[in-house]
Parts: sequence; C-alpha cells; structure tokens
Amino acid sequence: MTKKIKKIILAYSGGLDTSAMLLWIKETYDCEVVCYTADVGQGEELTGLDEKARATGASKLYVEDLREEFVKDFVWTAVKANALYEGVYLLGTSLARPVIAKRQIEIAQKERADAVAHGATGKGNDQVRFELTYYALQPDIKVVAPWREWEFKGRADLIAYCAKHGIPVTATAEKPYSMDRNLMHVSYEGGILEDPWAAPPENIFLTTKSPENASDEAHEMTLTFEKGEPIAIDSVRYGPVDMLSKLNFLGGEHGIGRVDLVENRFVGMKSRGIYETPGVTILMAAHRALESITMDREVTRLRDSLGAKIAESIYYGFWFAPEFEILRKLVDETQLSVNGDVRLKLYKGNVIVTGRRSENSLYRERVVTFEDDAGAYDQHDAEGFIKLQALRLRLRNME
Repeated sequence: MTKKIKKIILAYSGGLDTSAMLLWIKETYDCEVVCYTADVGQGEELTGLDEKARATGASKLYVEDLREEFVKDFVWTAVKANALYEGVYLLGTSLARPVIAKRQIEIAQKERADAVAHGATGKGNDQVRFELTYYALQPDIKVVAPWREWEFKGRADLIAYCAKHGIPVTATAEKPYSMDRNLMHVSYEGGILEDPWAAPPENIFLTTKSPENASDEAHEMTLTFEKGEPIAIDSVRYGPVDMLSKLNFLGGEHGIGRVDLVENRFVGMKSRGIYETPGVTILMAAHRALESITMDREVTRLRDSLGAKIAESIYYGFWFAPEFEILRKLVDETQLSVNGDVRLKLYKGNVIVTGRRSENSLYRERVVTFEDDAGAYDQHDAEGFIKLQALRLRLRNME
C-alpha cells in the first residue's frame, strides 16, 4: 500500500489531529507530505505553522487566503438561496468545506501529488464533503483519511502520541468540546454538549454576547443589496470580507445569531451542535424583506420550494454536483431584481425589519390602499374570481 503513493497534500491546521496525522502519514506511507492551510477567517494564529509543519516532517506548507472566495462565491450563494438546513442551521461549516477542498485539489495538481488527506473523523459529515469535492474535481485522486485507518481511538491517544514524538500541541484531554470557526460562524460540538438537555455554558461563546448582556439600546442600520448580495451599510460600501466582518461584530454586540440544534447528520446519526452566526442571521432577515417587494410571487415560491434541496445539497457535500450547478444558476436568475435598501433594528437577539425600498419594487400603494384607488383595482372583479375558485368545491355537494 505504501509504495503506491508518492506525494500527499494534507489539509493541515496545526492542531492536535493534523499534527499527529502528519507524522503518522510519513511513518505509514513513507512518502513526501506537503501541508496546506486554508484561511477562511478562522482567526487562528498562522505564525509558526511553517516551522512546525517542517519539523514534523512536511516538505513545505501552503497558506492560502480563501476568505474573499469563501464569502463571495459560497456564503452569498446561501444568503441568496435563503438556505437553511432543517429550517434552522445556516450551514457555516458545510459551506467552508468545498472551498477548502477545491484549493487542496488545485495544489495537488500543481505539486503533481497523487493523494490528498484530511482530518475529518469517520463519524461526521466533513469526510463526505471533502471527499465528494475531491472526486468531483479530480476523479482519480487517492484519499487518505487517517481517522478511518489508524489505531488511535480518541483524543487521549493522539495527545500521548504527540507527547511521545515531541510534537507541541495545545490540546488537553480535559477540553470539554470541539470548535470550528470561520468568517461565517463558530460551531461547538462534543464533550459537555453531547447531552441535549445540558445548556451550553456561557463561557464557550466567542463572537456573540448573550441577549441578556447585550446593549440596552437598539442599533438602527440600513443594508443595501445588489442582485441579492449586500454591498453597503448605511451608504458605506464594503467588500465581501469586510461586509461580513462588520455584520458579525454588530450582530455579536446585540446577541444575535445563536442556535442550539440537534441535526441529522448525512451519515445517519443525530448530533447536537451550538452555533454562532451573527452576520448572516442579519443578512437573511434583510434579504428576505427585500425579496418581499422585488420578487414575483410564483418565482419566490419556486425558489422556496427548492430550499430544502439546496440546503441538503450544501450540507451533504454536493456543491460540485451537476444538479447543484443548475440550482445555483436558477437562484442567481431570481436575484436580478433584488436591489434596494432594508432598514433594520438590532436589539437583544432580535433582527427587526422596519422598512424596505427598491426601484424594482412590485409593491403598488395605489393598488393595495384601502382609500380611493382611482380605478387601479375594481373590487367587483373579486366576485367572479372567488366563484371560479369555488367551483370545484361547490361541485362536490351540488345535486
């Protein structure tokens, strides 16, 4: 087995799992290992990673800034689609995996590597997301998944392995949960959170205040959208990364974006997760409000009818599947008229829409008004409309 692979690209964070994996792969496969770290806004300190990777056996380390691509191509797509998995989860981890895996394959092709490796466990969704992306973009790539191969049973074994080989790690056997962070969200799973009855400790949250401790004064703001994507806050334009960073800060200060969810993993089991997604929670509310005046009723219903499929495709890892490519094009088409402003109030965990306006608005006050509509709508027309709608109901009991 070890002779069949010459070079592996390892998705490397420098944390416990991938630190152990780097040495384990070198020992097991006896091949060159190139490490790759993706910056998707996780906020982790990247200083010293190159030195650590080389000291553990890597021939080199790529550090790739994917934040712009992640937000522009992946996060904004989810916002435009109003994508929610099982009606609650905003898909922060799910959206990051395909952009990370895509760049990993590009590096593998550049390095002429014949295999890639990831640190996902054999119980979770991430192994599926990484590998579906790998195979979609390079069908003949070999995949090394150490958690499905090695003899280690858990974190304590990895800590002991790293200690034995002098690999520095900050993890301890007492850490009560695992965390994944990117520019869109922070997720917490495992340990003390595995009991679905146990409330999450307040001290685990990194980016949001609790609603009880949030400001007693509401924050009012106006978000501007162009083709369904946010471009300005209070008339000040922001690029995708700065936009999401700003909204994350504002949402976090006002206790917005916390979710406690028991979700159905693709592999079959239920899993409890705690999520912080302040910025996108704000965007979802504002975007939906703007769509309410700019999108045709049946177009909205069509897009919404595909919502579960879109969210599942993202959650399950089918970003590069042919059906998802079609869905993305459909979503983008629905957003051409979603231009304008939404006024919001942020207050103690709530995103309150207080106004919306657009040059593409389909809302006509002169038609909907209860006052004199100057002939814009003939109320007598409603009688025939209702009788036609009632015909099949009447026929059921007509003699």
